[in-house]
Amino acid sequence: MKTIELAKKYHDYVIKMRREFHKNPEASMQEYNTCKKIKEELEKIGVEYKGIAGTGVIATIKGSQPGKCIALRGDIDALAVIEETGKEYSSKVDGLMHACGHDTHAAMLLGAVKVLKDMKDEIHGTVKFFFQPGEEVGKGAKKMVEEGALEGVDSIMGIHIASMLPVGTINAEAGARMAAADKFKITITGKGGHGSAPHQCIDPVVVGAATIMNLQSIVSRELSPLKPAVVTVGSINSGTRFNVIAPNAVLEGTVRYYEPDYYKTISEAIERIAKFTAETYRATAVVEYENAVKPTINDENCATLAQETAAKIVGKENVVMVGPETGGEDFSEFSSIVPGVMTKLGAGNPQKGACYPHHHGKFEVDEDAFVYGVAYYSQYALDYLNKN
Repeated sequence: MKTIELAKKYHDYVIKMRREFHKNPEASMQEYNTCKKIKEELEKIGVEYKGIAGTGVIATIKGSQPGKCIALRGDIDALAVIEETGKEYSSKVDGLMHACGHDTHAAMLLGAVKVLKDMKDEIHGTVKFFFQPGEEVGKGAKKMVEEGALEGVDSIMGIHIASMLPVGTINAEAGARMAAADKFKITITGKGGHGSAPHQCIDPVVVGAATIMNLQSIVSRELSPLKPAVVTVGSINSGTRFNVIAPNAVLEGTVRYYEPDYYKTISEAIERIAKFTAETYRATAVVEYENAVKPTINDENCATLAQETAAKIVGKENVVMVGPETGGEDFSEFSSIVPGVMTKLGAGNPQKGACYPHHHGKFEVDEDAFVYGVAYYSQYALDYLNKN
């Protein structure tokens, strides 16, 4: 298959770019040098591009024949993680690391640009390449949409590399893939005083403890057991000293779900429980609630095509099913507007140290996976445009 052969041809280039990005990670929405490097590479390739969302880039290849427009997406930001891999291409920036594989996405997308540039005469329509900033903070895709990234785009496809799937496998499934990720903050105000005289105070720590326990009833008693959801309080802050009752306490947490209607249901439940629990103890509570990312739900037709394309790249027996996850992904900002599919590319190989989970300081991938990723990006675009 031509896409595979070209992906092999550009394999060394993709590895080089991945390692360049890996050595120079940048925080979300601050990917200035990464953006500059991507633009430089696109100029060398001879492909038109434009900046978007501050540090994002959209490249465009128009085929020799008319047709629809497919977008291929790769995110480019890094994480606040200290690298522990010991590789010669380890992060040169203290406290920042490409611990989720976004360096590989940017590099493979550049590889796909090269492949499809070479195959321009076989493209029926237009391919756009979204180098997206700020995925880790759930802001990049939204900003790209606000600035018109999806204008004229009929569908979108994304790849996320996966260290927990063996190299040579691809996952593409219809329906809910990644959960919505909401954030909440509950500020409880009581009355401080001496720890030896709690009757003179209104203890926000007690209120906070009761609130945390009461929040657990949302999933168990207010939501359908057939529609998964998570309500987690991940941070509790109150007090300065062992014998002092503080005047306030702050709880912060996250909510995950696949059912879009749950945003309203859960946010209202947290507001109600927090306020009435506080009132029971003579305190007050203020709730701040926001949606970071929507649920990522793959379009059925796109997922079917993604499976067919994957079978061409890795063989039908290596197209695997893994089920939904409760992690969040702002690809949903795109796929909630146009039909889309988020896929996973296996890159795990314990013999090469590629066996640690994403966001781990020893996160690594088997770079042999890049051939499959570049070919997959490219072949999916061709298959979509030829079919539509």
